[in-house]
Amino acid sequence: MRIGESRHSRAHVDWVLILLVFGLAAFGVLAVSVATFSTSSETEDTLLNYIVSSYYGQRQGIFFFVSMVAIGVMMAIPYELIRRYSMLIYIGACGLLGVALAGEAAGVKAWIDIIWGYTLQPSEFVKLACIVVTAKYLENTNNPMGTPKEFLRIAALVGFPWLLTLAQGEMGSVIVMVFVFAVMMFFGGIRYRIIAGVVVAVVLAVSLVLGYALSSGSDSYRLMRILSFIDPSVDEAASYQVSQSKIAIGSGGWDGIGTFVPGSFSQLDYVPEDWTDFIFSTIGEAFGFVGCALVILTYLAIILRMLYLAMYTHNRFGQMCIIGVMAMMLFHVLENVGMTTGLMPVTGIPLPFLSYGGSNLLTNMVGIGLVLNVVRNRSITHVSEYGTQIYQMPKQSDEKKKEKAKKFGFGMVSRAIKLNKPKGPETQE
Repeated sequence: MRIGESRHSRAHVDWVLILLVFGLAAFGVLAVSVATFSTSSETEDTLLNYIVSSYYGQRQGIFFFVSMVAIGVMMAIPYELIRRYSMLIYIGACGLLGVALAGEAAGVKAWIDIIWGYTLQPSEFVKLACIVVTAKYLENTNNPMGTPKEFLRIAALVGFPWLLTLAQGEMGSVIVMVFVFAVMMFFGGIRYRIIAGVVVAVVLAVSLVLGYALSSGSDSYRLMRILSFIDPSVDEAASYQVSQSKIAIGSGGWDGIGTFVPGSFSQLDYVPEDWTDFIFSTIGEAFGFVGCALVILTYLAIILRMLYLAMYTHNRFGQMCIIGVMAMMLFHVLENVGMTTGLMPVTGIPLPFLSYGGSNLLTNMVGIGLVLNVVRNRSITHVSEYGTQIYQMPKQSDEKKKEKAKKFGFGMVSRAIKLNKPKGPETQE
């Protein structure tokens, strides 16, 4: 047994996370079918027939089974290959972005056609590529962005795909990637003065952009979304979707009106695109407050589970990968639920595992597969580029981390994770 191993940090297949994710994704197939079923189809009133009769429900079911295969493949890939070839993964994802961008410039679109009408959205997979390459960067430094050289290095690394994604008009994906990067930097040990400087710079940049847009009389739909969020009367068309979403959620009451109900908001398409970004409004109408609460609690369980797995993963690269996937899920949930309930501006960010879309579902499942791969192989000793073994925490530190977490709550989690930084060669029994 290696120093630092315990029953919490041992390698294993985390069936808790698997069951939570698969259960949520299966429920997503049902939710998409509820949002898109047709009363004109002459089928028996059974759950399976309703799903089969829904075009989007059928496709979401196919995406679900494909993603199950993808998560298995991701778990089977040797962990060291992901770590070693992280830069190639990053280059490949940026290449897909470039192909999509070239197609858009030629008058095609920002998606890549695959087969039989199925498309691929590269901006989704870039999120994972940025997580992997950032984790690799954090593995090789104890002072992220602490020097001008380190700052320029990481800025060029993550800034390039951000610019490509922004050029495609995918502002929502860029916001997600920025948030994920910030969280990974925080847990990676970035200095607080650097965080403060970046926050000030971002606030100033956003203020200047908004100020210029307002002064120039811009009618950009993104600007209208922000203004209508502040004051819905500014543009009733921009706030229509959110208004209808809140009405649909409110109509569900405590336990919902039920599934596949003719004349419902979902069936009559009162909420535009309620099977994609606004799937939460369909859930609120059909399953009520109880259904919404169960969905949110499931997300909370998934996020806390990944945080727990990260705390007991002593390998630096694997730990940062888990943190990155957790941050991606967290932001998606907060923003999507917030915008469907009128608490956040509309950004076009889907709800993980529930919103319709193959690229989104596949990205989230591959991300979970990456987490499961790390946990399944986290007892493996990795050798750094410098020929030394990566240090593992002494066993007694686990008790210290638990005591601090109990005493100070979740605010101490970041410090507990920072304790796992590599500091020297590993000692074996």
